Amino acid sequence: MKGFLKNRDGCPYTPLVISLAVAAFCALLTVGMQQLCLADTQETSIDFTSLDLEELKQVMIVSVSKKPERLSEAAAAISVITQEDIRRSGYTSIPDVLRQVPGLQVAQINSNTWAVSSRGFNHRYANKLLVLIDGRSVYTPMFSGVYWHVQDMLMEDIERIEVIRGPGATLWGANAVNGVINILTKHAKDTLGGLVTAGGGGEEQGFGGARYGLKLGRDAYIRAYIKYSSRDDFRDEYSNDGNDDWDSLKAGFRLDWAPSGNNAFTLQGDIYNGDAGERPGRLSALADYIKIIERDNDFSGGNILLRWKHTFSETSDMAVQFYYDRTRQKDDFNIALQNRYVERFDTFDADFQHTFRCGRSHRIIWGLGYRLIMDHFTDDRSPIYSFDPDHRNLQLFNAFLQDEISLYKDRLRLTFGVKFEHNDYTGFEVQPNARLLWKVSDRQVLWASFSRAVRTPSRSENDADTIDLGVIPLYLPTTVSVVGDNHVKAEELLAFEMGYRLQFTQDLFLDLALYYNAYDNFRSLEPGLLYADLFHDIPHFVLPLYVDNVMEAQTYGLEIAATWDMFPWWQLLASYTYINLEMHNDSDSFNAFNNPPEEFNPHGQFFLRSSWDLPWNLACDVTMRYVDNLSDAVDSYCELDARIAWEPLTGLDFSIVGHNLIDNHHPEFVASRPGGEGEVERSVFGKITWRF
Repeated sequence: MKGFLKNRDGCPYTPLVISLAVAAFCALLTVGMQQLCLADTQETSIDFTSLDLEELKQVMIVSVSKKPERLSEAAAAISVITQEDIRRSGYTSIPDVLRQVPGLQVAQINSNTWAVSSRGFNHRYANKLLVLIDGRSVYTPMFSGVYWHVQDMLMEDIERIEVIRGPGATLWGANAVNGVINILTKHAKDTLGGLVTAGGGGEEQGFGGARYGLKLGRDAYIRAYIKYSSRDDFRDEYSNDGNDDWDSLKAGFRLDWAPSGNNAFTLQGDIYNGDAGERPGRLSALADYIKIIERDNDFSGGNILLRWKHTFSETSDMAVQFYYDRTRQKDDFNIALQNRYVERFDTFDADFQHTFRCGRSHRIIWGLGYRLIMDHFTDDRSPIYSFDPDHRNLQLFNAFLQDEISLYKDRLRLTFGVKFEHNDYTGFEVQPNARLLWKVSDRQVLWASFSRAVRTPSRSENDADTIDLGVIPLYLPTTVSVVGDNHVKAEELLAFEMGYRLQFTQDLFLDLALYYNAYDNFRSLEPGLLYADLFHDIPHFVLPLYVDNVMEAQTYGLEIAATWDMFPWWQLLASYTYINLEMHNDSDSFNAFNNPPEEFNPHGQFFLRSSWDLPWNLACDVTMRYVDNLSDAVDSYCELDARIAWEPLTGLDFSIVGHNLIDNHHPEFVASRPGGEGEVERSVFGKITWRF
């Protein structure tokens, strides 16, 4: 079987053959179902490119049901961050932009590392939040989370960010447990001409980007971009250098082609390269047994995506998507042995979905998907990471079906859905969902939902031979290490949600969501037997922690958001989040790594942004953020961000941005290992943007 890949059982396969077979089967099945359920009703399609900003806020979302629908009529807790929100915030990274979403916990650990989660369980290795960019999953199979510093996008290319707070597993699959972040970039038709942006300051030492878009023919458009950014180190509470500065260079393109009214194609891709640092603590013969070493991380990769959408009629369409993604992380440890660790992931993904109406009351969407992940780990005497086996080929098969039923005119709507998945870790998984929406009036909407979602094991939880968490000082120094278990089960979630939306007036909008989540088979770390060891002539103990399903957890909370356009030139945006998290051990276990204790999650958060459009083409935005304390680990803090911009000519924009203006520096989270502590510093920078 030369030229074919083989899985660990020796069975040959190839991503191309499987993808083509899936596509052919889906096309035949779609044609058959299209003939069985010809719609006898007409539905008006919406040209979203013709809508203004306020209409986009109300209409243009696709993440809840994988079809365009009004934000105000979605039966889920969802927030939308528009391009205008991103521009006026002045933020230069995706995690910082996400701070304005109620229900999300965003904390910066050091200059290049964030903890981002939805509805609790925040951590550096947070693993219950699925993140997508134009339909491409960017989570790492290493720990089922996101390397946020790798997702350094050209912010001007983002059309909007849709955030589902709550399970989205029925449509999006495993790991969409507590939420889905769907980042959507602009159509190439909307980025014609040129754009140049540049800036710099204290912490944002320097950044710049360029983009150019043009029309290739009657129905084809293309753009290309390049972006560079460089960030300074953080400091710890004693003003020591954190060695966590980072820089990245990224380039890419997007081609959109619509040769006919029934077909649309998208081809896009990116390549990137960067460098980041950290200062983990390692075993030492010094008095405190801990030596801080420097760790340099080189990251690189690229992706290519092809999407085809075919419209059968005003009530039926299908979409096929393929993508390939490669990521590579290389860690060099600045110690005498020159240890090195390299991880590489190659992902092939094929996805098909078909939407159609059956009669007047049913809108059905179904789909199939396949994913192949090939990984390889090189741990050249790495002091932190070791895996057994060091390479694997993992497959994921999935199918989903969802029926949206109109029970009473357009006032009462019931949605049933289910996702079936098979993975190489836990086998067959079922994730159902039911949602009910009642449009009480033209200004009021009530909704409720019940969902089951699962999180499958990551590579580190299943196959880690050693993941060194650092050193704790006892009578002799003790190193703490994680050992994986290939018999762990999938974590399970049963989620109950309800929400209320009210348009008080044309200018005042309120969104309220309540939820209760019950988790089972929760994974944590169970301590093994302590044993003595010798490392570089240093006697010490080793405490192994074994991954196991030993916990249960419950969370409940509320999320409130309001938007008030007080005047045509003044807008207020406010939100409040409350969460309570309780965890219960089935046995003696160590709360660390993937499942932090309750105090790692703030009970309350408050966000307020005021935006003014001033005379002489001036604009001013001020944001206030309050985050509750993390038990005794991190104190509560209140911070202020501000931006003032001037547009002297059409297309030319100057701005000055200040972040974290109240405190000179403060911590936002707890480091996951000794030496990784960093404090967020005050930052002021200038920026210029020219569109031509």
